Amino acid sequence: MALGERLFADRRLSRNGTHSCATCHDLKSNGAGVEARDISANGQMLVYNTPTVFNAALSFRLPWEGRFRAMETFLEEILASPVIMGSSADETVRRLRADPDVVRQFQDAYGRAPDVPALLDALSVHQRSLLTPGSRFDRWLAGDADALTREELAGYQQFKSLGCISCHQGVNVGGNLFQKPGIFHPLGWPAPEAVRVPSLRNVAATAPYFHAGSEATLHDAVKIMGITQLDRLLTDAQVEAVVAFLNTLTGNYRGEPVRPATAAPRP
Repeated sequence: MALGERLFADRRLSRNGTHSCATCHDLKSNGAGVEARDISANGQMLVYNTPTVFNAALSFRLPWEGRFRAMETFLEEILASPVIMGSSADETVRRLRADPDVVRQFQDAYGRAPDVPALLDALSVHQRSLLTPGSRFDRWLAGDADALTREELAGYQQFKSLGCISCHQGVNVGGNLFQKPGIFHPLGWPAPEAVRVPSLRNVAATAPYFHAGSEATLHDAVKIMGITQLDRLLTDAQVEAVVAFLNTLTGNYRGEPVRPATAAPRP
């Protein structure tokens, strides 16, 4: 896991040495960033908003379009993608083998010099560790009756009665099925035929929202979801209640609450 953490921040994973995984996935804040769409290692704007890596291992498919079941396969694709890292697992291994300190760390962890299976395994082990338990909603589910306020509990009831929970459920509060964007009404921007429903864990910290990164506030995102996915024009009171509940889903990483990213330069 320590090796994977080191590699996650290593710019040698990109062909031109400008980007690491941490460039777009800031583990010091929300596991993503603040941009609607990030700029890749080859200078292109990405097609979709960068999702948070926190709790990604709990999702049944990766990424937005859900083309990959296995974390290792997904990471190999990220390295090879000309619009993301522009490199390859083999090319990355060749660069890492030139670093005696990294070679030593691979020897300690795997008993051999860097190779593709060990590279992908180390990165995957690290990413599977990026869980954020301990939200106030987790504590309430575990029996702490005082973890949520009356308003937040009312928001949870709204979340269920309106139908949000039809897609956002399970341990990851989402991430376990596909859904058509704009079931009842168009979203107003291009969308694939179906996307993996995102997790709502830490959602209060992961603006902007949706695969296009089109909405800056949770209030606006909830209102749009009501129209497009539920065919309901939610009142301000209903939106505020649901948002109050969503604010209870913020968990902790290494003992600190997950927080929104800022526009400051990332590693």
